[in-house]
Amino acid sequence: MSILVRKENDNKYAPLASLEGLPGQVRMMRDLMNWDPFREMSAYGPPITSGYIPCFEVKETKDGYLFRADVPGVREADLDITVTRNRLTVSGKREADKEESTDTFYAYERAYGSFTRSFTLPEGVDANAVHADLKEGVLTLLVRKTPEAQPKKIAIQSAGKRS
Repeated sequence: MSILVRKENDNKYAPLASLEGLPGQVRMMRDLMNWDPFREMSAYGPPITSGYIPCFEVKETKDGYLFRADVPGVREADLDITVTRNRLTVSGKREADKEESTDTFYAYERAYGSFTRSFTLPEGVDANAVHADLKEGVLTLLVRKTPEAQPKKIAIQSAGKRS
Protein backbone atom coordinates (compact mmCIF):
# COMPACT_ATOMS: atom_id res chain seq x y z
CA MET A 1 0.00 0.00 0.00
CA SER A 2 1.34 3.46 -0.83
CA ILE A 3 0.29 6.96 0.12
CA LEU A 4 -0.22 9.23 -2.87
CA VAL A 5 0.76 12.89 -2.73
CA ARG A 6 0.02 15.60 -5.31
CA LYS A 7 3.04 17.23 -6.88
CA GLU A 8 2.68 20.97 -7.41
CA ASN A 9 4.62 21.35 -10.67
CA ASP A 10 2.76 18.89 -12.93
CA ASN A 11 -0.36 18.27 -10.80
CA LYS A 12 0.13 14.45 -10.82
CA TYR A 13 0.10 11.94 -7.99
CA ALA A 14 3.25 10.12 -6.93
CA PRO A 15 3.91 7.60 -4.13
CA LEU A 16 5.26 9.19 -0.94
CA ALA A 17 5.90 6.13 1.22
CA SER A 18 5.19 2.46 1.22
CA LEU A 19 3.18 1.04 4.12
CA GLU A 20 3.64 -2.61 3.14
CA GLY A 21 4.06 -4.80 6.21
CA LEU A 22 3.19 -2.02 8.66
CA PRO A 23 -0.02 -3.62 10.02
CA GLY A 24 1.89 -6.83 10.69
CA GLN A 25 4.68 -4.94 12.47
CA VAL A 26 2.20 -3.06 14.67
CA ARG A 27 0.41 -6.32 15.50
CA MET A 28 3.74 -7.99 16.37
CA MET A 29 4.78 -5.08 18.66
CA ARG A 30 1.40 -5.13 20.37
CA ASP A 31 1.62 -8.88 20.95
CA LEU A 32 5.23 -8.88 22.12
CA MET A 33 5.09 -5.84 24.35
CA ASN A 34 1.40 -5.84 25.25
CA TRP A 35 1.42 -2.42 23.59
CA ASP A 36 -1.88 -0.79 22.75
CA PRO A 37 -1.59 2.40 20.68
CA PHE A 38 -5.18 3.34 21.59
CA ARG A 39 -4.82 2.95 25.39
CA GLU A 40 -5.09 6.71 26.02
CA MET A 41 -8.52 6.65 24.34
CA SER A 42 -9.82 4.10 26.87
CA ALA A 43 -11.31 6.79 29.12
CA TYR A 44 -14.30 6.79 26.75
CA GLY A 45 -14.85 3.01 26.86
CA PRO A 46 -14.61 0.17 29.33
CA PRO A 47 -11.61 0.45 31.62
CA ILE A 48 -8.46 -1.42 30.62
CA THR A 49 -7.28 -3.53 33.50
CA SER A 50 -5.58 -6.78 34.20
CA GLY A 51 -8.43 -7.93 36.47
CA TYR A 52 -11.84 -9.32 35.69
CA ILE A 53 -14.64 -6.83 34.94
CA PRO A 54 -17.86 -8.16 33.41
CA CYS A 55 -19.53 -6.08 30.72
CA PHE A 56 -23.19 -5.19 31.20
CA GLU A 57 -26.13 -4.76 28.87
CA VAL A 58 -28.75 -2.31 30.20
CA LYS A 59 -32.16 -1.94 28.60
CA GLU A 60 -35.36 -0.11 29.52
CA THR A 61 -38.64 -1.98 29.24
CA LYS A 62 -42.15 -0.76 29.98
CA ASP A 63 -42.00 -2.43 33.43
CA GLY A 64 -38.48 -1.47 34.47
CA TYR A 65 -34.77 -1.67 33.67
CA LEU A 66 -33.11 -4.92 32.68
CA PHE A 67 -29.41 -5.46 33.44
CA ARG A 68 -27.60 -8.49 32.01
CA ALA A 69 -23.96 -9.47 32.50
CA ASP A 70 -21.92 -12.47 31.46
CA VAL A 71 -20.25 -13.77 34.60
CA PRO A 72 -19.01 -17.27 33.72
CA GLY A 73 -17.28 -19.00 36.59
CA VAL A 74 -18.74 -16.64 39.21
CA ARG A 75 -20.71 -18.45 41.89
CA GLU A 76 -23.91 -17.03 43.36
CA ALA A 77 -22.24 -16.89 46.80
CA ASP A 78 -19.49 -14.66 45.32
CA LEU A 79 -21.94 -11.98 44.08
CA ASP A 80 -23.20 -9.03 46.12
CA ILE A 81 -25.99 -6.82 44.73
CA THR A 82 -27.11 -3.69 46.59
CA VAL A 83 -29.36 -0.71 45.93
CA THR A 84 -28.73 2.48 47.90
CA ARG A 85 -31.02 5.37 47.01
CA ASN A 86 -30.60 5.61 43.22
CA ARG A 87 -27.37 3.55 43.01
CA LEU A 88 -27.27 -0.11 41.94
CA THR A 89 -23.97 -1.81 42.77
CA VAL A 90 -22.91 -5.27 41.64
CA SER A 91 -19.71 -6.68 43.06
CA GLY A 92 -18.18 -10.10 43.14
CA LYS A 93 -15.15 -12.17 42.38
CA ARG A 94 -14.03 -14.91 40.06
CA GLU A 95 -11.51 -17.25 41.60
CA ALA A 96 -8.52 -18.53 39.64
CA ASP A 97 -8.09 -22.25 39.25
CA LYS A 98 -5.64 -23.83 41.62
CA GLU A 99 -2.23 -24.12 39.97
CA GLU A 100 0.10 -27.02 40.47
CA SER A 101 3.85 -26.48 40.54
CA THR A 102 4.15 -28.87 37.60
CA ASP A 103 1.70 -26.90 35.42
CA THR A 104 3.10 -25.30 32.27
CA PHE A 105 0.96 -22.60 30.66
CA TYR A 106 1.32 -21.84 26.97
CA ALA A 107 -1.37 -19.16 27.04
CA TYR A 108 -2.94 -17.40 30.03
CA GLU A 109 -5.66 -15.05 28.78
CA ARG A 110 -8.47 -15.55 31.29
CA ALA A 111 -8.95 -12.85 33.93
CA TYR A 112 -9.68 -13.40 37.60
CA GLY A 113 -10.22 -11.23 40.63
CA SER A 114 -12.73 -8.97 42.33
CA PHE A 115 -14.92 -6.45 40.52
CA THR A 116 -17.43 -3.73 41.33
CA ARG A 117 -19.78 -2.04 38.87
CA SER A 118 -22.17 0.76 39.87
CA PHE A 119 -25.08 2.25 37.94
CA THR A 120 -27.10 5.38 38.67
CA LEU A 121 -30.79 4.57 38.43
CA PRO A 122 -33.27 7.12 37.09
CA GLU A 123 -36.15 8.52 39.11
CA GLY A 124 -39.24 6.37 39.35
CA VAL A 125 -37.67 3.00 40.21
CA ASP A 126 -38.80 0.83 43.09
CA ALA A 127 -35.65 -0.08 45.06
CA ASN A 128 -37.67 -2.68 46.96
CA ALA A 129 -38.66 -4.51 43.76
CA VAL A 130 -35.31 -5.69 42.38
CA HIS A 131 -35.17 -9.25 41.08
CA ALA A 132 -31.83 -11.03 40.53
CA ASP A 133 -31.24 -14.32 38.72
CA LEU A 134 -28.03 -16.20 37.89
CA LYS A 135 -28.43 -18.90 35.27
CA GLU A 136 -25.79 -20.54 33.06
CA GLY A 137 -23.24 -17.81 33.75
CA VAL A 138 -25.58 -14.89 32.97
CA LEU A 139 -26.62 -12.51 35.75
CA THR A 140 -30.00 -10.88 35.08
CA LEU A 141 -31.33 -8.02 37.22
CA LEU A 142 -34.75 -6.44 36.82
CA VAL A 143 -35.29 -3.11 38.58
CA ARG A 144 -39.00 -2.39 38.42
CA LYS A 145 -40.50 1.05 37.82
CA THR A 146 -42.97 2.45 40.33
CA PRO A 147 -46.58 2.37 39.11
CA GLU A 148 -46.50 6.17 38.77
CA ALA A 149 -43.47 5.97 36.44
CA GLN A 150 -44.92 3.32 34.13
CA PRO A 151 -46.46 4.54 30.87
CA LYS A 152 -50.23 4.91 30.82
CA LYS A 153 -52.39 4.66 27.72
CA ILE A 154 -54.55 7.72 27.18
CA ALA A 155 -57.83 7.24 25.36
CA ILE A 156 -58.63 9.74 22.62
CA GLN A 157 -62.12 11.20 22.69
CA SER A 158 -63.65 12.75 19.62
CA ALA A 159 -65.05 16.30 19.83
CA GLY A 160 -68.66 15.12 19.61
CA LYS A 161 -68.41 12.61 22.48
CA ARG A 162 -67.02 14.82 25.29
CA SER A 163 -68.89 14.73 28.54
